[in-house]
Amino acid sequence: MKGKTMWMVRSASGGRLADAFVEADLIAIGWADIGDLNQYKNKSEILSAVKKQWPDWSDGRHMSSASQLERFRSMLDRDDRVITYDSGNRIYHVGTITGDYQYKPDLLAPFVNTRSVEWSGSVERDALSVSARNTLGSVLTLFQVSKKAADEILDVLEGGTRKKETPVEEDEETLLERYKSEAFEIIKDRVTRLDWDQMQELVASLLRAMGYKTRVSKPGPDRGVDIMASPDGFGFESPRIIVEVKHRTQQTGSQQLRSFIGGRHKDDKGLYVSTSGFTKDARYEADRANIPVMLMDIDDLVQALMRHYDDLDMDGRTLLPLKKIYWPV
Repeated sequence: MKGKTMWMVRSASGGRLADAFVEADLIAIGWADIGDLNQYKNKSEILSAVKKQWPDWSDGRHMSSASQLERFRSMLDRDDRVITYDSGNRIYHVGTITGDYQYKPDLLAPFVNTRSVEWSGSVERDALSVSARNTLGSVLTLFQVSKKAADEILDVLEGGTRKKETPVEEDEETLLERYKSEAFEIIKDRVTRLDWDQMQELVASLLRAMGYKTRVSKPGPDRGVDIMASPDGFGFESPRIIVEVKHRTQQTGSQQLRSFIGGRHKDDKGLYVSTSGFTKDARYEADRANIPVMLMDIDDLVQALMRHYDDLDMDGRTLLPLKKIYWPV
């Protein structure tokens, strides 16, 4: 749809509400404590409400929040394009705004500020160029997508937009958060480029960094056991953690979870790593399993790797070489 703007609206931390956005045919943002945005005449009144509700925030965060709220209420137009990112599945859902701002406190609380959307498809993050992926890494809840990135997204889908991006000024706090978010996405990109054997070794290295000894299965039939981790390395001492690793295929479903759980002993602990994410039914299977089962998607994996990176052995660091950077405080 030429001539229209494209907006990114983040679906909560880690894109955890992306499926909910698509199912409900909408986009939504939070700041629920200041209520219906229609009660405020302009951005200045929204800014005053934000400052009153969150007095400990920095001036830059106050201004950024008020700007995003006013933009969501007044600047998004019907027929504008919109995307939201599901980081667990590494896809951008693409749609078109079909309605004006509405306050809906009981739908996806605390994400109470909504607009209706007609979703038209999705684009895999890996299908985009590095430069496009980097421009989509802002930590802002709502921002206008650059012309170049919007063109690329719609070229993959089946179209193009033509509108210049409005620059957004960032204070140091916001800038640092954006850099951290972009770094996180770049690390995820690096991890997803590993092949299956390397991914299995990386997960095993992570478990060793967490204090376990591991046994890694050789290629071939393994009856759902890719890694076994335990304090002694033999599985005699508790806990005995049985690990399955699925890398860059389709989402892991409920049947795969049932097969994994069904082969476990009653004292086993299960860890299922799926870099392509999990269906809702799979998460339900894990919740009701008769043994403790932890599901780990790509976001969970990278967060764990970053927390334990200092203790990662040389095998893990070779597969995922990272370096620290310093930021003035």
